[in-house]
Amino acid sequence: MPIDAAKALAAEPRTGELSWDHKDVQLYHLGIGAGVPATDPGELRYTLESRLHVLPSFATVAGAGSPGVISGLSMPGVEVDLARVLHGGQSLTIHRPIPARGRARATGRIAAVYDKGKAAVLVMRTDVADGDGPLWTNDAQIYVRGEGGWGGDRGPSTRLEPPAGEPDRVVERHVREDQALLYRLSGDWNPLHADPEFAKRAGFDRPILHGLCTYGMTLKAVVGTLLDGDVTRVRSYATRFAGVVYPGETLRIRMWRLDGEIRVAVSAVERDDAPVLADTVVEHT
Repeated sequence: MPIDAAKALAAEPRTGELSWDHKDVQLYHLGIGAGVPATDPGELRYTLESRLHVLPSFATVAGAGSPGVISGLSMPGVEVDLARVLHGGQSLTIHRPIPARGRARATGRIAAVYDKGKAAVLVMRTDVADGDGPLWTNDAQIYVRGEGGWGGDRGPSTRLEPPAGEPDRVVERHVREDQALLYRLSGDWNPLHADPEFAKRAGFDRPILHGLCTYGMTLKAVVGTLLDGDVTRVRSYATRFAGVVYPGETLRIRMWRLDGEIRVAVSAVERDDAPVLADTVVEHT
């Protein structure tokens, strides 16, 4: 069996140094659609270095090349065909606000391996800390088709009961035609998001948007709509990737305000509200 769960879980963590500055943060913000309209005070906090606030989802790209999804797929006990790999979900815990400039150490490991029958799910955990202590923890849920069925732990269900009643807010965000081309400059160079021929070989009509770009666009919408634009109020953010987004489409973002958290559902307007992000929760102060 290509995945040896015991060996993967016992493997030594991998560490790497991260560094970033305001240019990396600004590029990420532009990649998720910030800066429209360009002179809006709420947008300038994402684009102007003298006012810069860091959206917590920047943690998913900070110091591109750190231990992450690809690193996890090369850990001891894990030998899989990349064509069978899907990014199934992402969760982020923020321990304190992310500075606009920083140096930190990232420690990555396989935190869990689940047997879903027709697939395996690897949880790749990355803990990041600087000289003042922990900054954030990222969990990437990696779905590997055809690698389950060994009788292992199925793991917890990530499906949530839909929120009751109508959403408190609904907003729409347009995805520019060049959004994926800009977002990939933050470090995800997968040709699936840029090369039409590669996308067709992967089974798509045209290049698709990065799931983590949709993830960032959604958090920005939540912060700007229900958290008074205050990025420091976000404590954690988790989602399940339920479908793809094509550049040029429009995201419909539905938000339900609950006690201490905001539940979110995201769909693609032009495809009859096809689900894009599901089981999405933003915990906040």
